[in-house]
Amino acid sequence: MFPILIQTIQRNSAITFPMLGDLTINPPAYFTVFGKNIYFYGVIIGLGFILGMLYCARRSRDFGLKPDDVYDLMIFLIPFSIIGARLYYVIFELDYYIQHPEHIFSTREGGLAIYGGIIAGALVVYFVCRKKKVPVPAFLDLVVFGLLIGQIVGRWGNFMNREAFGAETDIFCRMGLIAPDGSTIYVHPTFLYESLWNLGVLIFLIVFTRKGKRRYDGQCLLLYFLLYGLGRAWIEGLRTDSLYIGDTGIRVSQALSLALVLVSLVILIIQSRRPHPPEKLFVNQVRSREEAAAAEAAAADKEEKEIQS
Repeated sequence: MFPILIQTIQRNSAITFPMLGDLTINPPAYFTVFGKNIYFYGVIIGLGFILGMLYCARRSRDFGLKPDDVYDLMIFLIPFSIIGARLYYVIFELDYYIQHPEHIFSTREGGLAIYGGIIAGALVVYFVCRKKKVPVPAFLDLVVFGLLIGQIVGRWGNFMNREAFGAETDIFCRMGLIAPDGSTIYVHPTFLYESLWNLGVLIFLIVFTRKGKRRYDGQCLLLYFLLYGLGRAWIEGLRTDSLYIGDTGIRVSQALSLALVLVSLVILIIQSRRPHPPEKLFVNQVRSREEAAAAEAAAADKEEKEIQS
């Protein structure tokens, strides 16, 4: 009953921000088009996907890929990531959904777990890379940029749904939920924390790659797991709607985040002690082949002109 209780409270709550002079707003959860309710939650997540895809297409050649590779991936990535995110959430709330199976497909009520989407997305990337004969680590290095953009934007869908907030607090950066009885509960705006944290990770990775610091395929993926995992482990500890491993009291996302941080840190340290010749990077291999093909074409064209003359 917990998920429904939380959503009922949220959907009947105005939101106040003490740090903005007690600004109070009550954004609608949906708008209506031709008599059909369109929920902002889905619209915002969709917008995040689109912006992430466009950025990846723009940066694709920096990783030895083509914009068409990104568009082809997105055809499969979007639906399967949503399915994975929902399946992950349902599995860890199985007791509730066994009793209320009619809510399993009610994604408009919320309940999409990012790690489920990441797992499903990674599987999609693997099969697409096999089809296109592209190294998986190179493609994943590009995909993490789109993933971060999707997470930055998508967290504001949680804001519209009044979900993914934290425990009660009296800190300066707090958000007030006004309950139907008029009382105000001040909580950590954890959706905002994660959106801003991911923005910082995105900026770091953009600068990191633009300055040519990427030495091997898969490095951006490892840095994403390390940095995102650190932030998520901290933020998850503040939330009140976490998924738990059975009756252990251990938060699923927090445990997974810490595991990713540990594994990625170990691999990054090991890789830092190994030589990484520039020619091993997939993007450099692609550029080398393109330069060789261009030189060969130029030589053939020159030879043809000499024969004609």
